[in-house]
Amino acid sequence: MSELFTVNQLAEELGVTPRAIRFYEVKGLLSPRRAGTTRVFDRRDRARLLLVLRGKRLGFSLAEIREFLDLYDADHTQHSQISLLLGRVRERIAELELQRRDLEQTLGELRLVESEAVAAMAGRPAAETETETSGATRAAE
Repeated sequence: MSELFTVNQLAEELGVTPRAIRFYEVKGLLSPRRAGTTRVFDRRDRARLLLVLRGKRLGFSLAEIREFLDLYDADHTQHSQISLLLGRVRERIAELELQRRDLEQTLGELRLVESEAVAAMAGRPAAETETETSGATRAAE
């Protein structure tokens, strides 16, 4: 007999709430069986839930995750799934790289404003304070 899990067992094991698991079930990402009035999940459901959680952690939408899972069910060679996944992963990397560049630019601008504010409060030129602030920022990093 295959190993079966309740909602609470899966939630505890994977560090999510039972409500989250039920949400994924409502969205059609999981299809537990029933043992009387209790929903039970098998190893396949557990594996699917792990994939859902990983996909969410990596920033994929539930629709994208469902597409990956549906392809796995349709193509057991996994070629279609891996091809789609590769394309989506590359898109996500590009998005994150752009976000990182934007964050670095914003951080640079904020550090400049910070040094100007410190200089204004101290009554010194910004250039003197910027050197002190940059050194403190590098030390903190």
